[in-house]
Amino acid sequence: MSNSNVYSGVPEVWGGIECTINRVKDVFNDQLEHADFYQQQFIDPIINLGIQKVRFPVLWERHQPVADQPIDWSWTQNQLTKFEAAGVDVIAGLIHHGSGPSYTDLLDENFPFLLAQYAKKVAEQFPTLKYYTPVNEPLTTARFSGLYGFWYPHAKTDRQFLLMLLNQLKAVVLSMQEIRKINPAAVLVQTEDLGKTYSTKSLQYQARFENERRWLTYDLLCGKVDEKHKLWKYFKKWDIDAETVLFFKKNVCMPQIFGFNYYVTSERFLDDRTELYPKHRIGGNKRDRYADIEVARVRIEEETGIKVLLKEAWTRYRQPIVVTEVHLHCHREEQLRWFKYVYDAASELRQEGVDIKAITSWAILGSFGWDQLLTKPKGAYEPGAFDIRSGHPRPTALATYIREKNTAPKSEHLLTQQPGWWHRESRLLIRSSLPQALKEDTGHRPRPILIVGRRGTLGRAFARVCTSRAIPFVLVSRIECDISQPHLIEEAIEKYQPWAIVNAAGYVRVDDAEQDPEACFRDNSIAAYNLAAACQRHGLQLVTISSDLVFDGKKGTPYFESDSTGPLNVYGKSKEQSEEHVLLANPSALVIRTSAFFGPWDNYNFLHWVEQSLEANQEVPVANDVYISPTYVPDLVNAALDLLIDAERGIWHLANTGAITWADLAYRVAKKMQLNSVLIKAIPSSHLHLPAPRPLYTVLGSEKGSMMPTLENAFDRYFGEKQRHNALVAEGNS
Repeated sequence: MSNSNVYSGVPEVWGGIECTINRVKDVFNDQLEHADFYQQQFIDPIINLGIQKVRFPVLWERHQPVADQPIDWSWTQNQLTKFEAAGVDVIAGLIHHGSGPSYTDLLDENFPFLLAQYAKKVAEQFPTLKYYTPVNEPLTTARFSGLYGFWYPHAKTDRQFLLMLLNQLKAVVLSMQEIRKINPAAVLVQTEDLGKTYSTKSLQYQARFENERRWLTYDLLCGKVDEKHKLWKYFKKWDIDAETVLFFKKNVCMPQIFGFNYYVTSERFLDDRTELYPKHRIGGNKRDRYADIEVARVRIEEETGIKVLLKEAWTRYRQPIVVTEVHLHCHREEQLRWFKYVYDAASELRQEGVDIKAITSWAILGSFGWDQLLTKPKGAYEPGAFDIRSGHPRPTALATYIREKNTAPKSEHLLTQQPGWWHRESRLLIRSSLPQALKEDTGHRPRPILIVGRRGTLGRAFARVCTSRAIPFVLVSRIECDISQPHLIEEAIEKYQPWAIVNAAGYVRVDDAEQDPEACFRDNSIAAYNLAAACQRHGLQLVTISSDLVFDGKKGTPYFESDSTGPLNVYGKSKEQSEEHVLLANPSALVIRTSAFFGPWDNYNFLHWVEQSLEANQEVPVANDVYISPTYVPDLVNAALDLLIDAERGIWHLANTGAITWADLAYRVAKKMQLNSVLIKAIPSSHLHLPAPRPLYTVLGSEKGSMMPTLENAFDRYFGEKQRHNALVAEGNS
């Protein structure tokens, strides 16, 4: 292209705060309220990322929930002043997936005028605000509220969808007119989902329609929709008044910045071969039934991906572009890979002459409830550049990555060298062969994690999870690397060149330790110290595992990381000493305390023992007075790896949230598997006559943020995953 050098250099990195206030029936869901954002000081860490602009809420529903009431601007004024002082431009969002306050909605003819009145008040209050997004993703909101009925006013027809879309876009036009009366230089940053639909041959008619519909937000604002537009008949079919559509032809409001939001779910594939997919994936229109699948989950011949879509947008509009939402709900390294994927695509397109000004780290403070499309209050939390589960924004690896992109654009995290899951074979719903078996590092991949503990439950679990997450690793046994011998650690580091070490080895036989304290302290304390010292010398990250048995059980409420220890048995004392020695030798080490773990990939856990015993019609004597935090191994390993990638340090408690006795846990197994619970003998722990004394209460909580799902959630997943694992093993052995 002749202007290939015009947009040389790299795109800027902006930030955005997930701020949706949507309505479901009569309930308003406020993301920032869920995040406790209105009471906390979250702005400074965001500014410290070095971002140039931030998408920030000045939301109508929050500021004026009651019509004509005086507006308290004080909180918003304080936040905007901080950004202004730091030189960060604010892009003010006025409505974000909402339907307005309770006195209006998306089908209300007065909705555009009411929002415009509010926009005028915002501009009067903040006359220096330059950038505005009056309505975020109007087409997406209209789909969710007017076609699918997920959000208020819960309609499900094309006519209501179109009326909602037109109402929102008219609100954008009128709002910008009011804003520009006060600030003529005001800039419209219009956002919309950058989607595309692909299909099998018989469904190309549906794909063509959806691929025209996806541009309606911009086509209308740009005055491109009239009798010659490909979707004019669509408006006419659903009795939309021509003058309502032509309003935009007469009141052109072209965005100065086209903001495209792109997710791994934005590209869809429609497949009429319904027999290939699970039933819950099947839907359709009134003409055909078909599966609607994320393109990342299937293999198609057409070129896909964000570069393809951004080129199409540039060709259509030839206006400045910003990717206004870049986010992936996944593990930490995949968040890094996704950000790199979008950043690289934007950089390459700039070199090709496409005016892509920036990409935006979205949900910079995380978000709530998108796993259920905001249809239920709060919902699951997913972190972004920061994790706010502790009540304050904890920087994740993504925050560090963004900060480095703003200072050294060519810098890369070592885990971004592997392809993201959306590019790996394991992503496919339909595959021609079984998943690949566990593989260790072959020496051809980047620096690995060295996992110590080949024969143990945790070591093997770390290896399995690293495989699924495409994290290079080496799994070694004591024969290959006896960590009680410092020189053998040095040899392993020299051989494998790891960037981190996971100590999943150790002495685990709590009762035997009472008779063999020397071996217990050697394996749990001395060996861990040796690893910590070696990691300190070589500048490597370290994760080592500790136990809830460092506590005496007298507290009676969940133990936090800062609580004093006081172990009752040899095993607990060895872990207490291990913690002290590790952090003394290496203050950057990550020490994970956990409790009573159970996993689906081996039989060495309490749940399997109960199930096996009851199936064999054997009695199961269990303590009814010892309270614990059972911990699901996949959750434990995934959370530990996330913290490791975040370069966290110090003591962290990782256990599924919830407290239960061993006896009640056994009863749950019996109920779940429909086994005879009469065989369970719930007795005081003193009647079990165990050699090692046990504390009666070692439930783990965390003051650093709860990283794990609930015990109930983990319990249900355990049985499903165990069944799948056993089926794969049986199939592999057949």
